[in-house]
Amino acid sequence: MKNLFDKILNWYFTKKSLPYWSIFLIDCGTIFLSGVLVFWAFHNVDELLANFWPLLTTVACFIVLSIPGFKIFHTYSGFMRYSSFVDLMRVIYSNSMAFVLALLAQIGMDHVQTDLFVHFDVTKIMLLYLIATLIMWSLRVFVKTLYDVAFTNAEAMRVLIYGAMSEGVGLAKNIMNERPKKFIVKGFITQYEHAKHQRIMGEKVYSILDEDIASIIRKNKIGGVLVAPYLTKEFRYNQDIQDEILGAGAKIFMAQSAIEMNPDDEEQVSDYKNLQMREVSVEELLPRSEIRVNMKSIGELLSGKRVLITGSAGSIGSEIVRQVAKLKPAALMLIDQAETPQHDIRLMMAKEFGDIPAETTVASICHEKHMESLFKEFKPDYVFHAAAYKHVPMMEDNPSEAVLNNIYGTKVIADLSVKYGVKKFVMVSTDKAVNPTNVMGCSKRICEIYVQALDLAIKEKKVPAINRTQFVTTRFGNVLGSNGSVIPLFREQIKNGGPVTVTDENIVRFFMLIPEACKLVLEAGTKGNGGEIFVFDMGKPVRIADLARRMIKLSGAKNVEIKFTGLRPGEKLYEEVLNELEGTKPTFHEKIRIAEVREYDYDAVCKDIDDLIEISKLYEDMDTVAKMKQIVPEYKSNNSIYEKLDQPLKAEE
Repeated sequence: MKNLFDKILNWYFTKKSLPYWSIFLIDCGTIFLSGVLVFWAFHNVDELLANFWPLLTTVACFIVLSIPGFKIFHTYSGFMRYSSFVDLMRVIYSNSMAFVLALLAQIGMDHVQTDLFVHFDVTKIMLLYLIATLIMWSLRVFVKTLYDVAFTNAEAMRVLIYGAMSEGVGLAKNIMNERPKKFIVKGFITQYEHAKHQRIMGEKVYSILDEDIASIIRKNKIGGVLVAPYLTKEFRYNQDIQDEILGAGAKIFMAQSAIEMNPDDEEQVSDYKNLQMREVSVEELLPRSEIRVNMKSIGELLSGKRVLITGSAGSIGSEIVRQVAKLKPAALMLIDQAETPQHDIRLMMAKEFGDIPAETTVASICHEKHMESLFKEFKPDYVFHAAAYKHVPMMEDNPSEAVLNNIYGTKVIADLSVKYGVKKFVMVSTDKAVNPTNVMGCSKRICEIYVQALDLAIKEKKVPAINRTQFVTTRFGNVLGSNGSVIPLFREQIKNGGPVTVTDENIVRFFMLIPEACKLVLEAGTKGNGGEIFVFDMGKPVRIADLARRMIKLSGAKNVEIKFTGLRPGEKLYEEVLNELEGTKPTFHEKIRIAEVREYDYDAVCKDIDDLIEISKLYEDMDTVAKMKQIVPEYKSNNSIYEKLDQPLKAEE
């Protein structure tokens, strides 16, 4: 029997909707039934049968008089399965209008001496339309309820919504209308004193001010908490409520676009129809100030331009590819030496940006002749240089490769940008270039020095250039979730049952989301005038041990330990975005500042770099690092075999 009922429901609800004339006939039938019931209520069955035809004529007249209301208020043109309060109000308006018309018609009938009609006084007419309204309401609510039951996933999660009032109600309505249902709303969490102990949409409102949210979650078997988009920023800073939710075993969900959503844009925040809720990752729970970038103004600069991106398959490079592709460039040249990730980028471009000409090339930026052939053929307007070896321990063991790839590769791309008239060259650097303590950081600092010196030489016309190529450097810290970063590593370690390895209990790092970092790169790069090193406001540093603890709690894993392994070669407890001799100047964006660094003579820099490259080709690590320290005197090795090279310097000091 149940299977038959399920089949009927499935048959009905898989149809687009009932035809409008079906709903129209149902409502007309409701008026007829109501008329018969009212007459029967005031008379016996014999009188009903004796006056059947006059009763039929009278009720038919009432049905005809109801049609204008049906038409004006569109009671039959909606989907009964999606009926809402607005639809129920339309029924009231329609039947109220019909009641007035029927009352006037009855007065007219009373003045006509005929046996064609029966008499309905004011009370009977009022009861007729009251009963008709209740039946119409009941039918719509019944169909909607059946639809909700039929299409509610048996595994739908019981959830609370963080946010009462308008911000929570909008989200609740959105998820209640999802088909199939993934969430069942069982209450709201409020931060407003006046809203506690109330009910919204029939569900209780719980206050974070004086109620034990964890106990409420356990008692009501809540599987998750959905954060209203407008309250994402507030929720991110409320770690106490996060800990209560996670400690009670519930998951946290946020809107897909919540991190990038501008809370000042009321139209965007209030449009809940297209929100996709997803389980939150640790990135969204880090307390960070929001970063807003005017992508429209960037799009005006990059739209219709030819853009070359190195390191296009890396964490930063691939996101730059996506962001630039959204801005409708004329064409893209994407370069990376990692074959499989580059193939993934090719597939992504074909799937998501098939209308943009994009050439994905597997190549090393150190192969000068190959790079020149690409520049000569493509003729880029903008170059975003994100290619680099970035892992500190790896480069500490392979300093010659760090020099050849990071420094020589940058020199090749920078020189070709000048030769082929690139308008702007944007280099992605790192906070590890400031007072470097490792080979990787020093290699990036030398890259910064070279492009700055080259930009100055072009300004002073010491270097011939087709166009006035502008060289801009962007410097920022760690990006959350990038390849090889701590978050994917911790996630894998937690999945395997631990331990989670942290180098030092006191180590801290600045963090930024990849999309945020790349948007700032685009803004700084396109709006810079050349020669600047732009540093990004990374907010407050995050203690890595605290990050590990929160990830363990977020995962719901039990008995996962944290193991402190000691600082790795070249690693320091904290990173900087400026060295002690540098100051900053404000820019066009509150999160971007310009580092005031000393200028270098281009010829001297070229000689030093040429010598360094030749030394690195001999693969004598100590000699290579010694030359790097000569170029960057502030480079002091930390927890590394190269510390011995700093001894003479310390003795001199």
